[in-house]
Amino acid sequence: MTDRREQTPSLFALLSRSCPAWLLALVFCLSSLASLSAGEIPKRPNIILCMADDQGWGDVGYYGSSPVQTPVLDEMAANGLRFDRFYAAAPVCSPTRGSVMTGRHPNRFGCFSWGYSLRPQEITVAEALKEAGYLTGHFGKWHLGSTYASSPVSPGNSGFDTWYSSPNFYENDPLMSWKGQVIQAKGESSRVPVDYALDFIRSAESQDQPFLAVIWFGSPHLPHEAIDELKALYPDQPDKVAHFLGELTGIDRAMGVLRNELRVMGIEKETMLWYTSDNGALKVGSTNGLRGNKGDLYEGGLRVPAIIEWPGVIEKHRVIDQVCGTVDIYPTVVDVVGAEVENNHPLDGQSLVPVIEGKTIERDQPLGFWVYPAKGHRTPSSEFLEQQRLRQLAGDFSDPEAETGKIGALVPTENPQGHAALVDGDWKLHRIPKKDSTEMKYTLYNLKKDPAEKKDVAGDNQDRVDTMKQQLSDWQTSVIESLNGEDYATEASAEQE
Repeated sequence: MTDRREQTPSLFALLSRSCPAWLLALVFCLSSLASLSAGEIPKRPNIILCMADDQGWGDVGYYGSSPVQTPVLDEMAANGLRFDRFYAAAPVCSPTRGSVMTGRHPNRFGCFSWGYSLRPQEITVAEALKEAGYLTGHFGKWHLGSTYASSPVSPGNSGFDTWYSSPNFYENDPLMSWKGQVIQAKGESSRVPVDYALDFIRSAESQDQPFLAVIWFGSPHLPHEAIDELKALYPDQPDKVAHFLGELTGIDRAMGVLRNELRVMGIEKETMLWYTSDNGALKVGSTNGLRGNKGDLYEGGLRVPAIIEWPGVIEKHRVIDQVCGTVDIYPTVVDVVGAEVENNHPLDGQSLVPVIEGKTIERDQPLGFWVYPAKGHRTPSSEFLEQQRLRQLAGDFSDPEAETGKIGALVPTENPQGHAALVDGDWKLHRIPKKDSTEMKYTLYNLKKDPAEKKDVAGDNQDRVDTMKQQLSDWQTSVIESLNGEDYATEASAEQE
């Protein structure tokens, strides 16, 4: 029998018969460039999600707005996808971490500020991947509930098989909770979670199992206590600044250890490595010229560095100017691994797989932000874990957060309080409470022309303001419905049917 491949001329052969040589060369070059931009996503790839604590948009070397030395992050940004409009879901830590875990705005599950927890009713990215056959591990700052093993919102009860976790920010030689047992770790604060994560990754590889490793650093959160070797890199800086910059370089070096070990194991091409931060810059840090800092809904409080490095898939460096954010991490990861998740909770994020594949996407909906007026709970990890250690020594393994997840007093949907904002492409609308009043003021900025949000153009764009006001109102109503437990009620009804 004649081989069909011998009967069917190739596309190259057909073109060579009918096209001029110069056109044929152009087609060949364009097709080669397209093939270099993105490789095929492997089945069941490994996932590593890294997050800094208070690293601002400009607190990296590759933007050139800070004296910080981050050669590893610079190399990652030059190799992979560099996101220039990547938003934390909130301008402070716990809420943004909750968005990574769920793909939802944190106000939907009552994580209003630092020190607030997840709700156990939420479906986390770790639970989704564990159900899909992945080994899952969390390493470093948790800050979404207690680290008691019995806590309904501990890392272990949020989908992680292995966890060396800290309930809040931590420094060098930190106390950690290993599956609920308080242990004393040793080492520079950013190396500690990476070393634990690498032990987990090696174990997963020895079992030929795909893995999800979540590495959340404790730096450069206050207090800034860089080790001498890192602080010495900045001899011309004031002491406090040198400590801050040293902590950032500590993260960078830890990322270098992680990347090198992936290459030693030969798994870098099948591992998606995603790096970002939980909120905008501290006053000592750099917003790269943006307005506001940590705690603000202006760009300086929300925009954060973000990089995806994946040598086997992202074969050509690209800068992504599309609006993306931490709410997109959950749906992207679930999409990448092909996990089938029964989750009818409304998501605020969407999959960025098309972006990874080199395509441009339109957002399904604008990105909403909302600082609910609630006071944060700031207790250092060392204090939390010392209390936990003493209770365990006394034989008390009960959890002080056993009631977590109960729906309290319902929040009215009318005239929600607190500063809110909506980003729709180049436009950003702010809804700001007037001083000593429940009334709201609206401002509008064109971020393409005015990324620093200096000129309010609401008066010249009333139709756009009206449209975005309604979009923001509809979104806040949806968030309040989730906050009041309607998502879980719908889920319970579906289970009964």
